[in-house]
Amino acid sequence: MAEQVAPADCGYEHAAAGPARRRYLVFAVVSLALMMSSVDQTIVATALGAIQHDLHAQVNWGSWTITIYALGQVLVMPLAGKLGDQYGRKEIFLGAAVLFTGASLCCGFASDIYLLIVLRAVQALGGGAFMPSATGIVSEIFGTERDRAVGLFSSIFPVGGIIGPVLGGVFVTYWSWRGIFLVNVPIGIVLLVLGTALIPAIPRRPDRHLDVRGVALLGTTLLAAMLGIAYLGGSHSQVASPAFLGPECIAAVAGVAFVRHTARAQAPFISLRFLAGRGFGVMNLLNFLYGSAVLGFGPLVPLYAQNRYGLGALAAGTLLTARAAGMIAIAGLAVCLLRRTGYRWPMAAGFTLTALGILATAASPHGLSPYAWLALATGICGIGMGVSTPSANNATLQLAPEHAAAVAGLRGMFRQSGAITAVSVTAAIVARSSDPGIAQARVFLVFAALMAASLPLMLLVPEHRGRW
Repeated sequence: MAEQVAPADCGYEHAAAGPARRRYLVFAVVSLALMMSSVDQTIVATALGAIQHDLHAQVNWGSWTITIYALGQVLVMPLAGKLGDQYGRKEIFLGAAVLFTGASLCCGFASDIYLLIVLRAVQALGGGAFMPSATGIVSEIFGTERDRAVGLFSSIFPVGGIIGPVLGGVFVTYWSWRGIFLVNVPIGIVLLVLGTALIPAIPRRPDRHLDVRGVALLGTTLLAAMLGIAYLGGSHSQVASPAFLGPECIAAVAGVAFVRHTARAQAPFISLRFLAGRGFGVMNLLNFLYGSAVLGFGPLVPLYAQNRYGLGALAAGTLLTARAAGMIAIAGLAVCLLRRTGYRWPMAAGFTLTALGILATAASPHGLSPYAWLALATGICGIGMGVSTPSANNATLQLAPEHAAAVAGLRGMFRQSGAITAVSVTAAIVARSSDPGIAQARVFLVFAALMAASLPLMLLVPEHRGRW
């Protein structure tokens, strides 16, 4: 007999695991960690000029303080998810907090750009481990209410995207770029204290075996592939260069070896079911496309506004606020209606709205100033993200709730890989164009086409309505 659809209110039932008040406190703790990690994805960009000047660094090395953070997150997400399921999600979460806080402290006192890049890599390992471990913790303590709790995560990252650039500008203007890292230290200490006291001990899986060979092969695949793609973002990069072809060949060989090893191993690091199994395969592809066209689109908007319309840096940066506001405004409603709508329709509607917003961004303004037109277009993108993201975040969790952390880690890995790919390829195209603004507009048309092309895949998204 089919389950009854739950009411569309946003109240959580007391019957789920643990008292309601404690569940809310735990949600607040893990949300603080996700906020801190998301702020650090954008805060450094504001201070990049000051960092380069103070540490006497070249532009290409300065930009690696941003690139290495993205690469580190891609590498650690699947590993943190698997380790969280095996060795304890609370333990991995607290370990990530220690790593992130300690690395932030050291970043604040870095004496040269090379040391700062290394420390940013360590910081990324902590920041990237937050999402899968937080998803696992929330899935466990909220029980049948996990879909709404995980869906609410989609409102956290856009807030971090607003706070990061503003906070970075304040520190650079009134103190020092070092403040963008040192501010994490007191927050991290509070996070550790609250996490230790409030997050309950979550039962661990009996299998404590770690597939070291699988970890090494997947890590090699991801690192080599992303390094090659990141190279394309350079102004003098060439597709035929050994600096691109070499890493990509290594990634291909390691990827094939990883798949073969995973198919034969008794206890693989990541089951093939999570990579290409029913429901998982299509969602992994959709998450990569989402990362490419949506997450990759965001960092490119300010550059586009400056290149095509000559907007100032501050005005261009605030365009992302319009996108975040659109996402925050609609995400809560999408979460509340999640059990009535299922997953496919919100994802299809959200991807369509996002594609329309990207198309509008690429088009010439009609009846509005360039700033107002771009703000409207990015706001539509934000609404599309708010509609689709809660469903996209939950679509595969229902298939293996006992592996929630591992599934969340893979989701983050595919999305971040897509974002790095999109940004690097776009940077390469813009660097070679005589009209960077028009070149970027054409890239945005490709992003919109990717969103439209993904719509037929919605028919294969694992569907669910009602309670888990």
